[in-house]
Amino acid sequence: MSDKEDDGENHRGRPVQNFYNKFVHTIEQALNVVAYGEHSTNGKILASTDLEGIAEYIKRKNPKNVIVMTGAGISTSAGVPDFRSPGTGLYDNLQKYNLPDSQAIFDISFFEQNPEPFFHLAKKLFPKNLKPTPAHHFVKLLDKKGMLKRWYTQNIDTLEFMVGIDDDKIVTAHGSTKTGTCRRCDKKYDIKWMTDKIHDPNILVPRCDVENCDGVVKPDIVFFGESLPRRFFSCSIQDFPNCDLLIIMGTSLVVQPFASLIHEVSENVPRLLINLNEVAKSIAGEAETGLCYAMNSNKRDVFHKSTCDDGVRRLAELLDWEIELGELICEGEVKHKHENAI
Repeated sequence: MSDKEDDGENHRGRPVQNFYNKFVHTIEQALNVVAYGEHSTNGKILASTDLEGIAEYIKRKNPKNVIVMTGAGISTSAGVPDFRSPGTGLYDNLQKYNLPDSQAIFDISFFEQNPEPFFHLAKKLFPKNLKPTPAHHFVKLLDKKGMLKRWYTQNIDTLEFMVGIDDDKIVTAHGSTKTGTCRRCDKKYDIKWMTDKIHDPNILVPRCDVENCDGVVKPDIVFFGESLPRRFFSCSIQDFPNCDLLIIMGTSLVVQPFASLIHEVSENVPRLLINLNEVAKSIAGEAETGLCYAMNSNKRDVFHKSTCDDGVRRLAELLDWEIELGELICEGEVKHKHENAI
């Protein structure tokens, strides 16, 4: 066959090929609508794998089952030290206590033998007059807009409870200081009693006031060697399969089983990490073991490098929520001043 005849044959085949391509494209679009909804972004979960892409997703999908996961980084601007920051984290400042290892201060066996180091550290761990940060108020804004399904926190500072979210929507994976319990008679004590005793310079270890008891009163936080609250497991089993947006802030994602929760959402659900450091990063061939924000095949994960406060302020700006967020922060300031004036 001559070149000319070959050209003619190719030309006659183009309409058929074009029709076939259009047909395939139409089928792909239909499948995308089924999988991703009417306003599909050509099969992509996010229009872009950055904060702008997350904002566009929220505007487009109006998610109603947002799950937020937070760690110590969300509270550092409130004056609560984190655990792992070099030089300033709690674990870097424990040498003075002559511990067998840095985590011993939160080990239940060590605590039973010698509770004094923990309560000495607790003065820093539970500073007085704490107030929620802008990042805490952003989660409240999600709740106000009917988007928040649940807030899972590793923190024990109780700041989550100060922004006006129903207790039922908060899961304290590692317990909290809202209450304390006598290790001998199980009497319960509230947060005011605990805080007053911890910050009393004349008290080394809070003791039960029941006659003839004198047991150590331990904050109801989970130490190494203790079981996590049952509610952590019962809620996570129900919540994560229905999650439509996962927001992770201020956590190193190294403590299990909390860290593994990021794998429990559907593979079509976006996952946003706001953090100063890259954490839980997947490597090639192991996408199922972490967040995929550094991979070329990534379609849903976003890493935004910033403080939690700066990150939520930027996201609020992209969503045109900055005025509402500012109002919540101001309301929180007024409430905090009023409560501390009483």
